[in-house]
Amino acid sequence: MFLKNNSKIPLDKFINKVLYDKTKGYYMSKNPIGYKGDFVTSPNISIIFSEMILIWLISFWENMGSPKKINIVELGAGNGEMMFQILKTIKNFKKFQSSSNFIIYEKSPYLKKIQRKKINFKNINWINDLKKISNCPSIFIANEFFDALPIKQFINKDNDWFEKYIINKNKCLRFFEKKTKLQLIEKLIKQKIPKNQKFIEYSPLANRKLNIISKIIKKQNGGLLIIDYGYYDKKMHDTLQSVKNHNKNFFLENIYQADITHLINFNFYKKKIINSKIDSVKLTTQREFLLKMGILERAEIISKNMPFSKKSDIYYRVKRLIDPKQMGKLFKVLLATNKKNNFNLGF
Repeated sequence: MFLKNNSKIPLDKFINKVLYDKTKGYYMSKNPIGYKGDFVTSPNISIIFSEMILIWLISFWENMGSPKKINIVELGAGNGEMMFQILKTIKNFKKFQSSSNFIIYEKSPYLKKIQRKKINFKNINWINDLKKISNCPSIFIANEFFDALPIKQFINKDNDWFEKYIINKNKCLRFFEKKTKLQLIEKLIKQKIPKNQKFIEYSPLANRKLNIISKIIKKQNGGLLIIDYGYYDKKMHDTLQSVKNHNKNFFLENIYQADITHLINFNFYKKKIINSKIDSVKLTTQREFLLKMGILERAEIISKNMPFSKKSDIYYRVKRLIDPKQMGKLFKVLLATNKKNNFNLGF
């Protein structure tokens, strides 16, 4: 254990160490995605999901006037399935293909190796720094990216604020609450905290990345599409969770061997993006987004002449994506653009 006895560390630094330590980190030393891993993402559930994203990308590009050069940037590509399917299908859209620079922003060397092996196409590059993106319109796709970034948590008890830490007490990890000041929290999140807000869950790293992306969109045109599980409430909740082998895991157990994640507060993200001078932010559920993109019609087309067993498998997978009791309502979709784009496909 990296945390010495009786020493403590802020929650976000603990999460960062567990997930992204260069040698032991959860995302740095294994592939957690897939039915043999700890969780499954939408692109791995159904190929049609990636097809819907591609159609959305092409439509966005056309809405901008079909620029001769555009960056398509996937943030955290996991096992590379979505980008693989997009590049596999894009050969049917020659003009868009020739205009697009495909980019994957990936921190994990381990996952990057998997992606490179899987995505054997010419017009794709990997980057470690978002600021190095070339100077042309850029569309950012973030599917289950922001939920994996480390978070801080603050709690109000009897009008006093405390920050959540992790402490190693006699070789046993526990939560520890360190007193802090309201002014320091407000300075960190760069906004006033309402009196009825008794809990703050916030990712400084997510905010930094949103600021960089927003500046690129503002300067070069383009957009950001976030697809993630989360909620709209103005009040923040404690959504910290851990998953191992597709089941819930106690956060302080199976260190380095289990995923640590949280639900995105989309209302907070919307405010952050608007504060960074991006004019238009639209929100919907994954269900509504995929239905408006024509996922059911696409499922019908590709399964038309299939035997019943294969057809039912296609619809079973689609249902998982759009069913309100499964991913349909839990997952939300956010689109941030300059208002002049006037683009609302899927919203």
